Amino acid sequence: MARRRQAVTIKHVAADAGVSLQTVSRVINNEANVSPEMKLRVQASIDKLGYVPSIAAQRMSGSRSYLILAINDRDRTIADWRARLGADWVDQMLLGGMLKCAEHGYRLVFELVDTHSDHVERALLGAIAALQPDGIILTPPHSDNPQIVRFLGGQNIPFVRIGSKQNGVGISLSMDDEGAARAACRHLFDLGHRRIGFIAGSSEYELSQWRIDGWKAAMSEFGVSCEGLLEQGDFSYDSGEMAARRLLQRAERPSAIIASNDQMALATLEVAREQGLKVPKDLSLISFDNTPIVRFTQPPLTAIDQPIAETASLAVELIIAAKKGESASSPLSTIRAPLVERGSVCAPADRFGG
Repeated sequence: MARRRQAVTIKHVAADAGVSLQTVSRVINNEANVSPEMKLRVQASIDKLGYVPSIAAQRMSGSRSYLILAINDRDRTIADWRARLGADWVDQMLLGGMLKCAEHGYRLVFELVDTHSDHVERALLGAIAALQPDGIILTPPHSDNPQIVRFLGGQNIPFVRIGSKQNGVGISLSMDDEGAARAACRHLFDLGHRRIGFIAGSSEYELSQWRIDGWKAAMSEFGVSCEGLLEQGDFSYDSGEMAARRLLQRAERPSAIIASNDQMALATLEVAREQGLKVPKDLSLISFDNTPIVRFTQPPLTAIDQPIAETASLAVELIIAAKKGESASSPLSTIRAPLVERGSVCAPADRFGG
């Protein structure tokens, strides 16, 4: 029987190079207090032995753990996974975060935390104690949860708050929800729509209000009233269905609707069909999120593309920079969300949006 090849460890590299374990770790971590000659010497041993650095080896310098902890909402994430609704928030977050981590020799660890739990601080403390992360990424609605933000503010760990525009504790990172809603509304105005309805998301998320603000700002720019055109949802299909019915059953129904996420947009599409309205001939429809499912509806939905991967990637960069002691260039970083045009939008038949 062939002998199993022994795995190469940091100890083998140190012995081959004739240096300490800490010196090898400093080279692996690209720290400044190592001479160029020593770097070449250690790197030659790494190449010769085919050594692949582990997190344990990287941690030996004592200054970093090379782990970044990303936290998402437990109930909503599990509900989406079980329902298999086609939402890809987690996939995109892992895509952007993991690739950026890999560039810097880091690992991304994904945890689910119950926002509504009385033991949320205990859960966070347990994760921090076990992993000792170099930084934490908070996603909505955790980003603006006062209890979570206040707790992390006292942990001496850099953390990024995705979907937050608040200054103060943590690093705020916005996906420009207000600007994206304004752009969607302007796109409809340019086509001739004037009665543009809006279905808002859950008030638990601050970004829901920012999207309303963007829609209202665009309506104001064109001197158009918002009266009777705003309905509240909670990001679920059922809430979108009820909101769409209220909008489309009005005597002066909207000629276009912007829905705050894809599930509510899909519900609106179905309600329009039930009422004999053709999209986009009788009703134009724009969604937020741009998850994969909206490409396969009939017609495919025009949507604001949430740049989740790019945002997670930037969050990792901001944490690594903060860990190095580098301050952010501005208190708020923003990534623009583009409008992806498909077949659910056209000019209203009468060009006045009635």
